[in-house]
Amino acid sequence: MQFDTWLLFAGAAIALAMAPGPNNLLAIFNGARYGVSSAAVGGIGRVVAFVLMIAVTAAGLGVVLAASETAFLIIKWGGAVYLVWLGIKSWFAKVNEDTGDLGQAALMVNPGPFKLAKTEFLTAIGNPKAILIFTAFFPQFLDPAEAYGQQFLIMGVTFITMEVSVLLGYGLLGGQVKGLIKSARHMRILNRISGTLLVGAGVLLALTDRSRTAA
Repeated sequence: MQFDTWLLFAGAAIALAMAPGPNNLLAIFNGARYGVSSAAVGGIGRVVAFVLMIAVTAAGLGVVLAASETAFLIIKWGGAVYLVWLGIKSWFAKVNEDTGDLGQAALMVNPGPFKLAKTEFLTAIGNPKAILIFTAFFPQFLDPAEAYGQQFLIMGVTFITMEVSVLLGYGLLGGQVKGLIKSARHMRILNRISGTLLVGAGVLLALTDRSRTAA
């Protein structure tokens, strides 16, 4: 892969990774609720999902999935329902009213690394826009005169590196909010903002058609 082509790809990849979306919302709110380290651990689930999607695309199956209306609808509606469910769950999340001297960390119980990562994984894997991005975006930078597998590997590693950098950035942003949460009331407000945005993301995903997704 030519260096100038890689630079162009890397710039486009970081722009795609930075775009607001359900997973970046989760990184912010995980950082705000539980801290930057929890946001980073949760992001492992997102990374695993994207690695699987890139592997599927590299194997050629991504084109088949992208062309299948049935597969698109199943993934889209499954992802939309899951986001709405996450939003409702966040809205009604239990907040500890009596923290005593335990401080802000006791306002909500950290669900643990596995659950955080699972939530991010399911959120990413349930978004058909991701597989369409890989099938439409990656091939534009392929040089037919060079080894296909090696180019795809370079682009895959670059994209994942950008994604990790961005999720850490969003987690750090959430961590700044964490310091402002001093009471159960503040945590409830955060939960309701999170819930509203996730439900909104689910509704937008449900209303997205293939043409607008591909664009």
